[in-house]
Amino acid sequence: MSDSAPATGLRRPGGRTARTRALVLDAVTSLLVDAGYDGLSIDAVAERSGVHRATVYRRWRDVGGLLADVFDAAAGDEWVPADTGSLVGDLIALNQEVFESLRDESSVTRALIAASFRSAQAAAALREFWRDRYRRCEVVVSRARRRGEIAGEVDAHRLLVAATAPLYHRLVLMGEPPQAEMAEQAARDAACSALPVVGGPGYQARPTE
Repeated sequence: MSDSAPATGLRRPGGRTARTRALVLDAVTSLLVDAGYDGLSIDAVAERSGVHRATVYRRWRDVGGLLADVFDAAAGDEWVPADTGSLVGDLIALNQEVFESLRDESSVTRALIAASFRSAQAAAALREFWRDRYRRCEVVVSRARRRGEIAGEVDAHRLLVAATAPLYHRLVLMGEPPQAEMAEQAARDAACSALPVVGGPGYQARPTE
């Protein structure tokens, strides 16, 4: 859910094997941005990473294996959503991270999402990555409940999807120009569905143009 998803923030323990993995996965993401899925191959990754082709093939086997490992490595980071002190603030902060990771056509996140449509293995790994990210984000709703902002039952996953989905729809699916205010408004709209009333704790109406 952030640009550490899935390009940065990889957990990289010490040792030669970990360094090799880091070099290879960095090569995968940079090649995707530069050349797209069609430019990704074992040979291209070996050349860019400086890791012998036989090593790349032995460990990852094919492009699908490389992409799946990018998502797997990203899922091992320690990212958590920001705690701003309010449900609206937390959702806005989350959406701002999503927006920054998607706004540029050359973003690694967009390139990886596009690649997942070309590889079943990558698609499966991406689904697991999103499940993990949304599970981590459920703490946003838990915090709001502890603060007394949410009185009734709220489906955390549905709320988080409602907040973030408009960004993915506009920037990735529709390819429309990015607008920073969209990230904030989508977060506010989603928060309204969970807060007791419009104008409730943490809610601030968007100024009328």
